Amino acid sequence: MQPYQSRFTDQEWSLLVGLPESVLSAASAAETDTPRRTQAENEAGLEAISDGRVLGNKLVETIASVLIERLGADPELGEEPAVAIVPDDPWAYANETIARARAARALLTAKVGKGDVGAYCHWLVTVAERVIAAANSGVGTERVTPAEFNFVHRLNVALED
Repeated sequence: MQPYQSRFTDQEWSLLVGLPESVLSAASAAETDTPRRTQAENEAGLEAISDGRVLGNKLVETIASVLIERLGADPELGEEPAVAIVPDDPWAYANETIARARAARALLTAKVGKGDVGAYCHWLVTVAERVIAAANSGVGTERVTPAEFNFVHRLNVALED
């Protein structure tokens, strides 16, 4: 068992490890895209998750490593990401992801230091932002649609102090 993992129940650890993938999926689903754009978003999100392994924070590095291993798609090894999760109800999925983000923040606040909380929350927002930036879903020069902006804004609010 990894040093950080021992601080959490299995259910708590699953929340922390699974949440970045949920953020990726919710951000991608915020706006309906073509399959090519959805794939680009999935790849960008996976790279952002993978980048957590070298973020400089041991909690994030540990979670990112566990998640990349679980997904079996390491961008550094040229492995292709799995098929993206496409929720039936993107709004409900986004709401659930935001609620889980709030729960994760509260959990981390109770169990680890402020630096770890901040690094994890920042990493989640970075995953969402990179997913949204990957496919340029906006109209004309608008890179981020209102729905995409709304998701990232709500995620930021959920993860603030």
